[in-house]
Amino acid sequence: MRVLVIIYGLVSYFLFFGTLVYFLGFVGDFFVPKFISSSASMPPLQALFVNIGLLLLWGIQHSVMAREGFKDYISNIIPAHTERSTYVLLSTLILAFLMYHWQPIEGIVWQVQEPILQTGLWFLFALGWLLVIVSTFLTDHFDLFGLRQTWLHFVKKTYSPVSFTERFLYRWIRHPMMSGLFLAFWALPTMTLGHLVFSIGMSLYILIGLHFEEKGLVKSLGVPYEDYQKRTAKIIPKVY
Repeated sequence: MRVLVIIYGLVSYFLFFGTLVYFLGFVGDFFVPKFISSSASMPPLQALFVNIGLLLLWGIQHSVMAREGFKDYISNIIPAHTERSTYVLLSTLILAFLMYHWQPIEGIVWQVQEPILQTGLWFLFALGWLLVIVSTFLTDHFDLFGLRQTWLHFVKKTYSPVSFTERFLYRWIRHPMMSGLFLAFWALPTMTLGHLVFSIGMSLYILIGLHFEEKGLVKSLGVPYEDYQKRTAKIIPKVY
């Protein structure tokens, strides 16, 4: 049984990262068969409602499953050592579902023609994804994606939560991963109407999700986290 648990953790982890690589191309409009700004095949208004539904599905799944109340509710169904891997697996399936059913909407919001500006935006796009990956290792990459939990169960060791530390980027911003996602979603030379819908939807989800995450962190960590909030910015250093 312990072998099945570690296999489950590994499968969830590698499926997620395979999907994440595809998602990078999907957001950047390159390399993958279908991306955000592919040719439109549906009337704009209908496509808009489909896309809003997909974004809501993504946001609800992430928000509900991340709440402690939901974790307590399913604790009798899903063992604690597989809860995070299950969250990762379901997030992967929802993300794949969103990309598969996404409906492009034609129309250009902006299109940068200047080569130097294009290069600068692509640099920010790449920097955003780099921030996302680096941020996972500044806390505990393997705990975040469920591998640590399944491994500890496999070797018969008791799980202990990862302690919070102010390392590197976390000394200035509390959510560098979300900073990276903002760059990835917005720093693009060409912004279509469909891509604008996607970027706005994902950005709203991030802001709403961070509001509830911060409330949860204050509740669990107390005064130390409140002091940390006063010393740092939420997403953008010196700004927000």
